[in-house]
Parts: sequence; C-alpha cells; structure tokens
Amino acid sequence: MEIERKFLVNLEKNPYNLAEAKVLEIEQAYLCTGPVVRIRRENDDYYLTYKSKGNDKNWMLAHEEYNLPLTKEAYEHLLTKADGNVITKKRYVLPLENKLFIELDVFEGKFAGLVLAEVEFPDVETAESFIMPDWFTEDVTYDRNYHNSVMSMKK
Repeated sequence: MEIERKFLVNLEKNPYNLAEAKVLEIEQAYLCTGPVVRIRRENDDYYLTYKSKGNDKNWMLAHEEYNLPLTKEAYEHLLTKADGNVITKKRYVLPLENKLFIELDVFEGKFAGLVLAEVEFPDVETAESFIMPDWFTEDVTYDRNYHNSVMSMKK
C-alpha cells in the first residue's frame, strides 16, 4: 500500500542543502494510465510498476502499488511502447521527523520549473494529520493535474 500526499513548494524557502542530499535521476513513462502501468529508471535501476485505482474516495491518497524489477534491455524495449510524455526529474530524498521523508521532485524537460514534494506515510491517519512545513505552499494530493500519469498525457 502506498500512502502519500503531494505538495507544491517554494524552493527558495527550502531549508535543506540539496547538494548534500541523496539524489535520484528518474525517467519514467506510462504504458497505461487506467490502471497505471509505469516503467521507471532510477539511476541504474529499472522497474515496472502497477498502481491500482482503488474503490474509495481516498484512492489518490492511498492505493496498492506493485514494483517489479526490469533489466535495462527490457526497460528500453518497453520505453518504445509508452504513450505520451516521458517524464524526467531529479528526486532529492530529504529527512523529516518521525522517520518520514520528503521526496522533492525537480522536473526537467517538458515540465521544467515544476517542483513537487511527496511525503509517504505508514497509514492514512498519519497522512491526514500531517502539517506541512512552511515552505510547502499548497496540498495538491487530490488535484489530478499533478499526478505523473496525467502529466504524461498532457500535450
């Protein structure tokens, strides 16, 4: 189960030194957006991911997610089958209190300039009670426009 919230941020108020943070170079594309079937390269690791839509109103907050490893060759083959935009971004992994982490996505390419923060939670109650840091500007968890699968289909 993946339980996460998404936020727009003011990167200028970010209190972290990104040069010292763990960073992942991510490239991802979608084979299907309903249900979501995604392929992703994270540095030199490759995955195929299935995300369920779920049946309740909180599916954008909490849903099943399954990751399967891919070889580089399988990833490159599937990439030719993908629909829409290939999304590229740098992901900075930043520690928060209570063993939580911010995944700060700085988008490149078609979506350059967009910066999103995702925070994953152990349960829905913790997610719903989370108070965003002051450099987060807006909760966009329920705004489909900020979901990568939707962004992949934008013209």
